[in-house]
Amino acid sequence: MPGKSDWLARGLPSEGELASRPTAGSCAHDDVITCRLDEPVGPVLERIDASPYGFALVVSDGGVLLGRLRRSALDGDPQAPAESLMEPGPSTVRADTPAAELAERLRGRELNTAIVSDPEGRLVGVARRRELEHLAG
Repeated sequence: MPGKSDWLARGLPSEGELASRPTAGSCAHDDVITCRLDEPVGPVLERIDASPYGFALVVSDGGVLLGRLRRSALDGDPQAPAESLMEPGPSTVRADTPAAELAERLRGRELNTAIVSDPEGRLVGVARRRELEHLAG
């Protein structure tokens, strides 16, 4: 049976001293471009170009994160399926990761975003380092 850690990792409401601290889940934006494994990358590329991110995330019908499509990898055949060009299994963080901790991790790796998922691997959103740093104080 899932416990408190599982509840928090899903970004569900909590109480207590730490309930008001900023987390990856409280900062996650759901404006990232998503696509399916068999979707042609041409239309995905157009959506990426209109988004604030240089990538799209490949998800299953149930919203489970399967891979990442970087903008730089999509200059070939526009009819190629996303599956053929995606990076499988991108790194993710859980929703309860403290904003300050995640900001430091991203800064140390010179990254600007982190993908947030729930314990089953379903996409929650993308947290931006600049926002995490601001909220962490």
